[in-house]
Formats: sequence, C-alpha cells, structure tokens
Amino acid sequence: MRVYLPATTTVLQRLLDEGQLDGPLTVFAVTPQLRSHYELSDDEELEYAALLAAARASLRLIDVDPAAARRRVVLAADVSDAVVIPIEDDAADAGAARVGVDVPLSVVASAHVDAAEAEDDVRRAVGVVLEADLGSEDAQFVVDQAEGHELGWYATQEIGAVLELL
Repeated sequence: MRVYLPATTTVLQRLLDEGQLDGPLTVFAVTPQLRSHYELSDDEELEYAALLAAARASLRLIDVDPAAARRRVVLAADVSDAVVIPIEDDAADAGAARVGVDVPLSVVASAHVDAAEAEDDVRRAVGVVLEADLGSEDAQFVVDQAEGHELGWYATQEIGAVLELL
C-alpha cells in the first residue's frame, strides 16, 4: 500500500543518515474513511488527497521543529497493507493511519518538497495551522496560501541534493 508520511527537512536528513524512520509512524493513505469522504473520486484523486493531508500534517511538524526549513515535506512509501492501521476517530483527518513498523529508505518511492518560493507562505502557515485546525477562517486563508504551492517530486537518489540546496 502506498502511504504518505508527513515530514520535515530534519526528518528527511535523519532518513538519509540512518537509512530508516523508526515506527510507529502516522501516515496518510487511501483508507476506507478517505474513500467515504471522497465518494466520487477515483484512486488517483484519492492518492492525491492523502498526499495533501500529509502535506498539511507536515505544517504541524514544522511548527514543533525549529531547525527544519520552512518547506513542507512528504515521503511516499510502499508498505505491506497488513501494517497500515486506519485511525478510526472522528477527530482524525480522513486517511490518517498508523504504521507500526520501521520504514526503511528502500521502501520510499519519492520525496515531495516545497520549492524556495513557498517558504514565506509556509512560514506564515506554520504559525497559524493549529488555529486553522480549530476553525479560524482567517488562519485557514493563510494555510490555503501555503497549500496552493505544488510540492516538487524527487526520486530517492535526489534527496541528498535537495537537502544540500536548503
């Protein structure tokens, strides 16, 4: 199953240094809850929705990681369906799940990272993402500005070069 792991540039560096991310991890995937939330969407649209949910979660992680660059990071990884446990809580984002195992670099398919031009919008969004989660329309507008930037796609062998540019 393809899962999307919200991350930061700090997490991305740890993945390269250690060769894996230690589980358990929160991920986003095409879960039954996500399918019911987007009933008329096809699989490609559902995968994209899971990626976007992970990108939103990346904002929350950046908020608590002062060393991280102000760029959203999402890792796409392929893991066994058996290790993906959907979070069945009405308060959780649709598509949220837990992976109870370590995720080695060898199962990471790609990294998705904001470009430099997104940094100012991401910086502002990081400061208000929790307010947006709680329903503030003004904060949601700021978060929408950051989410309007498309994440760049990078093969795993390009991750080191991406981090060197930050």
